[in-house]
Amino acid sequence: MNKETFIKLLSENVKNFDKDISTEDGSWVVKGFIDIYKNIYTISSDTKVISKIIELYIFPKIVEFANKNELEIELTKAQNYYPDITFKDQEGNLFAVDLKSSYRKDANHINGMTLGAFTGYFRERKSIKNISYPYDNYKAHVVLGVIYDIVPDIDERKTYPIDQLNEIVSVIKNFQFFVQEKWKIAADRPGSGNTKNIGSVTKIDDLVNGNGTFANLGEKFFNDYWMYYLTTDMAKKAELPKPYYTNLTEYKQFKHIE
Repeated sequence: MNKETFIKLLSENVKNFDKDISTEDGSWVVKGFIDIYKNIYTISSDTKVISKIIELYIFPKIVEFANKNELEIELTKAQNYYPDITFKDQEGNLFAVDLKSSYRKDANHINGMTLGAFTGYFRERKSIKNISYPYDNYKAHVVLGVIYDIVPDIDERKTYPIDQLNEIVSVIKNFQFFVQEKWKIAADRPGSGNTKNIGSVTKIDDLVNGNGTFANLGEKFFNDYWMYYLTTDMAKKAELPKPYYTNLTEYKQFKHIE
């Protein structure tokens, strides 16, 4: 199976994911956590909590997709390993899929996503440190993205008896799923702060349609850009006065690309 076929199959499969995890009015079907006394605790709006629950909730659909297309699944070995899921077809081809989610800041933009490290296994592409298989062994590096709205003013301290389940307001709503290769939705800046993670573009149309910063240049330029990208701290450790470049314009100047 080539990467185009895999991405097409996965894209078709996620089209109806929103219907599986939301009610008719777009609210999340997950209302909270329940204890043995049948008390329901409202879910926090913390994005890490939400992300993990979404991942757990859609995993059976991922298994269904794999079985339907005769693919093997291998989950990440540890929390800080890449990718979240490795798919293997009958010919032994590997496909890396990372599950990423973010909330809408407005009608057209999300808060942002991190797309994996630009150091370690990304640069040492035969290494197996913090990665299920060497980076170069994968036919494609794919993001299964989830976009949603946060419902404001949820009282996270409140608990409900189970007979009041329908009265609980979901903490998120209005889901949108997409599938794109990582390089097609990448930006030219790190994901957050001083972390060594690749950031995504934030415009929703660009994420859904794969029109990221490197979309018109190609995967080769994406790889080269992030292979040699340095944070300020990395430049200092390399005894450089400053990084070689900090954005795509400076990169093109550095590489003499018109």
